[in-house]
Amino acid sequence: MINKTVKDATAALAGIKDGMTLMLGGFGLCGIPENAIAELLRLGVKNLTCISNNAGVDDFGIGLLLQKHQVRKMIASYVGENAEFERQLLTGELEVDLIPQGTLAERIRAGGAGIPAFFTPAGYGTEVGEGKETREFNGKMYLMETWLKADFAFVKAWKGDTAGNLVYKGTARNFNPMMATAGNITVAEVEELVPAGELDPNMIHTPGIFVQRIFQGTHYEKRIEQRTVV
Repeated sequence: MINKTVKDATAALAGIKDGMTLMLGGFGLCGIPENAIAELLRLGVKNLTCISNNAGVDDFGIGLLLQKHQVRKMIASYVGENAEFERQLLTGELEVDLIPQGTLAERIRAGGAGIPAFFTPAGYGTEVGEGKETREFNGKMYLMETWLKADFAFVKAWKGDTAGNLVYKGTARNFNPMMATAGNITVAEVEELVPAGELDPNMIHTPGIFVQRIFQGTHYEKRIEQRTVV
């Protein structure tokens, strides 16, 4: 029986080095790999390229890595509520590649699918398209975009089994499934880890073949980025 479990985040992040490219799942603060981020902070690795929809907030998520200046480059679609991210972007301390959200998602999906490039109309005629190959299809202009892949992909799931199969809950099923396919090493942290065979095969979102390491996370805060009350 295949068993991909590791003891904790420390074991899961074995092999992380300065200068690596990392994917971190989540949207806003929903479905982010909190334990993996905490371990990256503890290790103090630097000059990282982080691929994520956004960079959390100032005191949580990837924002904590930015505070410690561990990130050299962010590849994201949204500056969001992170004032430190904005400050580092405007001062030139942080290299940032801002990408239309749909393009970011598709570039990650393409990396996982082994598709090196594709064409999209998003960004044509704007700064996003500067220096990129263009082509006309059916009278409309498109930009060529290339895949994104990473040394490590860190994803957060609701449930997982020892073989690495994952189930996401609600909105946490955002960038996590596609990132899980695009890492050379994919690390999954889950709220509940069960023996292989306990998950309903029809409910699995990420097959275990894409996951190399899995562990049960602890102490999830699950913060709300924007609380709205009526």
